[in-house]
Amino acid sequence: MANLKIYTFPNPILRKKAESVKVFDRSIADIANSMLEAMYNSDGIGLAAIQAGILKRIIVIDLNSGIEDSSKREPHIFVNPIILKESGNTVSEEGCLSVIDFRGEIQRSEKITLEYQDVNGKNEKIEAEGMMSICLQHEIDHLNGILFIDHLPFLKQKMVKKRLSKLSKEFA
Repeated sequence: MANLKIYTFPNPILRKKAESVKVFDRSIADIANSMLEAMYNSDGIGLAAIQAGILKRIIVIDLNSGIEDSSKREPHIFVNPIILKESGNTVSEEGCLSVIDFRGEIQRSEKITLEYQDVNGKNEKIEAEGMMSICLQHEIDHLNGILFIDHLPFLKQKMVKKRLSKLSKEFA
């Protein structure tokens, strides 16, 4: 399943809601590994399956993605992630592999408690803060058809979406 295409705004697939994974077979690990490969090839730190046109609730994250020494990578795979608890607020600059050439200041929860399953269906729970918390929230938004630009103030959001739509037509 290698060589996944990452869809970019305004592709309508990015507005769909992903479906929960119910059957845990080899295909889940294969999808996750292909997602990691696509993420690494695109110099990203996170990717939701929906960004690759796969309507499953799977996300991959590696905050060490940009490190040249691949032995120092720390890939994480989250299937059916659910945020159980949020606390604090933080603002950070976000970008996205599906929103090219734009970064924006976004407010998110500083800490979260996340429940998820691994690729074999085993239930797991983690506490995340800092960049991991931000990245998890960003990718879970994707699973619900939400882009980080949707968190911008209305007028800025409208301006950015118009500009990005125009850019996508120029490169189509």
